[in-house]
Amino acid sequence: MLRPTLIEQSQREPRVKSCALDSVGLTPLMELTSGGAQIAVGLIDGPVVKDHPDLVSDHIREVAGKFRSACTRFDSAACRHGTFVAGILSAKRSSSAPAICPGCTLLVRPIFSELTPANGGMPTANPEELAEAILDCVNAGAHVLNISAAIAQPSSKSERILAEALDHAARRGAVIVAAAGNQATMSSTIITGHPWVIPIAACDLRGKPLNESNLGHSIGRHGLLAPGEQITSLGSEGQPLTLGGTSAAAPFATGAIALVWSQFPSASGAKLHWAFLHAYARARSNVTPPLLNAWAAYQTLLATHSRR
Repeated sequence: MLRPTLIEQSQREPRVKSCALDSVGLTPLMELTSGGAQIAVGLIDGPVVKDHPDLVSDHIREVAGKFRSACTRFDSAACRHGTFVAGILSAKRSSSAPAICPGCTLLVRPIFSELTPANGGMPTANPEELAEAILDCVNAGAHVLNISAAIAQPSSKSERILAEALDHAARRGAVIVAAAGNQATMSSTIITGHPWVIPIAACDLRGKPLNESNLGHSIGRHGLLAPGEQITSLGSEGQPLTLGGTSAAAPFATGAIALVWSQFPSASGAKLHWAFLHAYARARSNVTPPLLNAWAAYQTLLATHSRR
């Protein structure tokens, strides 16, 4: 089964959002652009409060699937999770959310049901549903996909189906960003172990991995760290939420890729994938990935690829 990877955190005074953006080189990039509508971000998560006043709803599109893209139960865990992650990506810059790439097109393809209320446990989906959602988003034209869900207890058949979907995304050049999970394990899954996927581990604002974040050899080799502590974004019931975990960290990387791609729209997915994983001076360690550096990735492409 697949489970969302957000963690409840105490509602103390939230950190200023600029600290998280500064820590991964997003601030100067966000001063250059809010993203281009020609770059589509596939959000594979829960449904979203699409008419939230702090979301750039004009740029939100539905990808048809088992569940509707718009929330019908604002108190459900699926709606809360999807809206929170959508806020990190596509909120208005004037909101309390990180609001990384509001100018990009957000393709919402839910895999979590709203039948579970916010206080009734975490919603789940199976690997086959995730595989179908990946194919749907890629076929709808997504440039980069955000998967803030961890996989648990897959069968050999479901792993094969999911691997085939990931391979399809790689052939089409759609970059996949996936939350590493919050089980505090040193291991990988069929998702985080796939060479095309960029797994995201969560860290604090000093770049130290959170205790609950999964790490491992595949995450260290082709993953990144991103802020996952005390992140404030949009709540499904009107008030901002402050949460954490790898679900909160993944969209920082997704949004960064979308912003850089907006500046180099003719670049291939392989070029973006390479720029974000190789824009670092130091060698990678065995299990802990380097901190996301969006500005360094932008500078790497600026030196090697035409902006036209």
